[in-house]
Amino acid sequence: MGVRALLIRVKPDATSSMVEVLTPIWLRVLQLPSISVNDNFFDLGGDSSLALQLFNEIAQACDRELPPVTIYQAPTIAALAALLEQPTTPRFPTLVLLKPGVENPPVFIAHGLGGSVMDFFQPIKHIATDHPIYGLQARGIDGQDEPLARIEDMAEFYVDAIRKLQPRGPYILVGYSLGGLVVLEMAQRLSASGEKVGLLAMLDAYPQFRYLSLGQRVRLIARQGRRGLLSLGSLTGSAPYQPPAGVLLTPAMQRVRDSAYLALTRYRPRFYPGRIKFVRAEISSAFPDDAAAVWEPLAQIVEVETVPGDHLGIIATHFENLASVLSRYLREAFSDASP
Repeated sequence: MGVRALLIRVKPDATSSMVEVLTPIWLRVLQLPSISVNDNFFDLGGDSSLALQLFNEIAQACDRELPPVTIYQAPTIAALAALLEQPTTPRFPTLVLLKPGVENPPVFIAHGLGGSVMDFFQPIKHIATDHPIYGLQARGIDGQDEPLARIEDMAEFYVDAIRKLQPRGPYILVGYSLGGLVVLEMAQRLSASGEKVGLLAMLDAYPQFRYLSLGQRVRLIARQGRRGLLSLGSLTGSAPYQPPAGVLLTPAMQRVRDSAYLALTRYRPRFYPGRIKFVRAEISSAFPDDAAAVWEPLAQIVEVETVPGDHLGIIATHFENLASVLSRYLREAFSDASP
């Protein structure tokens, strides 16, 4: 298959000390009175924000930095203890199985600016499909490699990974925010090599401010000014990326975010000779109001749909609406791919 999960052999005698370290952290983060070492994090009510908190505390307690998405590979205290008892951290796979399935082809989802597919935890739970869903995990999120700082390099990195799992199309690609630009570039490369892209879904993804048309930039600046939200540095790309208030990041995650922001400022989309299904957030903040005006000149066909919420809210609050739209997209794509 070409994609390996982390292999973890649980040996209670070798992991008992680490279990003693991890158990109170799990109890505190999940706010539970008791936990078995074999209880699944997600079955206990764990989600993406709790995973981030969990691995921040583990980093402080164990001096070992692991990406929060590790919880998909080691979802119990016992499995995570076994991983942390290893002298070196196993290299993290590029493709992370987020939702099992029995049908082919698989679905590939690209991360947003933060580089972690954990951000998509809630929508994925509600996507109705029998096809497996894989997350594309940023290089360097585990601290073992340098992050990529060009969209083109990210696309090449991910195309190599998905073709090892699925050598031939049709390819089903979904990308949120920065990930929308990444899957767009992936679709360019796959199409150029003669492969079929069965679905290219971009979720509230826009070029950086400097690559918008003059009219779009003027309207965006005017709207931001009226709302008192204007930050010229953030619009032009001269300001470094800062995570939302209250979000603590490991050093590796911060490096990935900074590199991703740099990649965003460098990327100018080119015309895509295919169909884009674009999902926009109903509430615009730092992005253009008219998604069709942005993308119609850059693709053969663009279909725009609106879901409730703002840029973050569509995956964090109104995720069921987004999941419903994506479920429909997948049904249509797989129906079209059937012989």
